[in-house]
Amino acid sequence: MRLTLPSTPDSATSCNCSLCRRIGGPWAYFEWGTVKIEAAPDATESYVQGDRTLRTIRCRHCGCVTHWEPIPAEAGTRHGVHLGNFDPKLIASVRVRRFDGADTWRFLDE
Repeated sequence: MRLTLPSTPDSATSCNCSLCRRIGGPWAYFEWGTVKIEAAPDATESYVQGDRTLRTIRCRHCGCVTHWEPIPAEAGTRHGVHLGNFDPKLIASVRVRRFDGADTWRFLDE
């Protein structure tokens, strides 16, 4: 599986919600359809959380979560990419903001 970002993100988000706490981050966000995803049809597996607003995708080969897709996936919606799958220099080059997705739904570093 290969993901190609449309640009270097300006910032990324580290979230503490129940899902992100387990799979980590940080996450960079792009408009749906702008991230190039190359994978064989059976190379990934998805998980849909309780509120059914996003589908988390993982690689069947290594098990790493690669990204999440909005439900429904439509132009203009946000698409999250797990930056932990890229060169560490990329993460070091962007501001990583802390988000309280577990409680207040606010950034903790404002």
